[in-house]
Amino acid sequence: MTVANTSVVRAAETSRGVPTTTVSASTSSGAGVNRLREPDATRAIHLLVFTSLYPNAVQPHHGVFVEERLRHLVESGRVAATVVAPVPWFPFRYRRFGAYAAFARVPEYEQRHGIHIHHPRYPVIPKLGMNIAPSLMYRALLPVARKLLANGEHFDLIDAHYFYPDGVAAVRLGEAIGKPVVITARGSDVNVISRYRSPARQIQWAAKQAAAVVTVSQALKDKLVSLGGNSGNITVLRNGVDLECFRPLDRTAIRAELALAGPVWLAVGHLIELKGVHVTLAALAKTADTILMIAGEGPEEIRLRKLADRLGIAPRVRFLGAIPHAELCRYYNAADAMVLASSREGMPNVVLESLACGTPVIAAPFESAAELIHAPEAGEIAESHTPDAIALAWQRLENGRPERSATRRYAEQFGWRPVVETQCALYARVLATRVHDAAGAGS
Repeated sequence: MTVANTSVVRAAETSRGVPTTTVSASTSSGAGVNRLREPDATRAIHLLVFTSLYPNAVQPHHGVFVEERLRHLVESGRVAATVVAPVPWFPFRYRRFGAYAAFARVPEYEQRHGIHIHHPRYPVIPKLGMNIAPSLMYRALLPVARKLLANGEHFDLIDAHYFYPDGVAAVRLGEAIGKPVVITARGSDVNVISRYRSPARQIQWAAKQAAAVVTVSQALKDKLVSLGGNSGNITVLRNGVDLECFRPLDRTAIRAELALAGPVWLAVGHLIELKGVHVTLAALAKTADTILMIAGEGPEEIRLRKLADRLGIAPRVRFLGAIPHAELCRYYNAADAMVLASSREGMPNVVLESLACGTPVIAAPFESAAELIHAPEAGEIAESHTPDAIALAWQRLENGRPERSATRRYAEQFGWRPVVETQCALYARVLATRVHDAAGAGS
């Protein structure tokens, strides 16, 4: 695994955000010292969001799930945020250099949804630098954080997404500038990267040092606990779905516009092996007349096209390319099932989006599948990660097809409001604990 590859709800509480402030007091000698003041419930919690998984002008789909959560937090009025979303340094912008050239074209600064976003560069060493990736990221970004503070930026805590290298670097950054850190585990950062000895040790260290840890599924929490994480410091906080953006539409009209007839599957995601689109294609070959739409792009596309040709199903497969996030709603509505044959997932937003549009899901049995699909109206979980199992799951879905309105009602439990409430309550607890600990240390 290269350095570049490492960069890939419980009941809501109603506590409002309570940011702390630092004030200056005078000792008997006249020297100024800093102490934490009681939290101020009248203003928003200010976050420094730190993650390499964040959309930008060149890669608008990159880490959109992180942006979605932050956007809803900010829109609540209880959170304000500045984003530091580093990208690997690369000297050439020419497209023939592939993904690294795309990094070079990312602007140093931009705004999205009214949020200020900085894209500083940090060095990577492909194939050799995995173990030192957090140190490289930290050393490059500490001056950036200090400059933000010197220029008058204020933030109460660091909100990091993706445990390695981002979360590890964020904890070091928090120690250097005196801010608590909350780390969110997203999936492969824990499920895959922790298989390597040095990254696993660093993940364990960061989990112990962080003020709080969030996982997007119970399965991820269980994995972190198995690595030595403190269960009491880990909150399961699933992703949410925008129920206004993803909703049932005029399905008949959309299918007519797209020239669709008969059963339709939809696969959505980056075209990489772990997403299992090759399994979906092989399952499609076991059906007689089903059409598959594939929304996404990635390094596996050529191989997948050749596989469709070899299986004799190319006329029934439509490669749509990258579809803007807001436009995916039409394709979810057009489909009879969204098929996700991934070998690993954290908490896939595509499942929530599909359900919100009234389209049931066929999922491979990845770790968190049962946390999302646990009622007939939600769809089917295949018995194994094989084409035969996916095809059999489709047959079961066809035989007991749920009403699309029932699938939509099922999805309504996954809206953003409880996620925002629980996340803000978590931030408030972190800041209140910091004040309490500081008071204890000074007494």
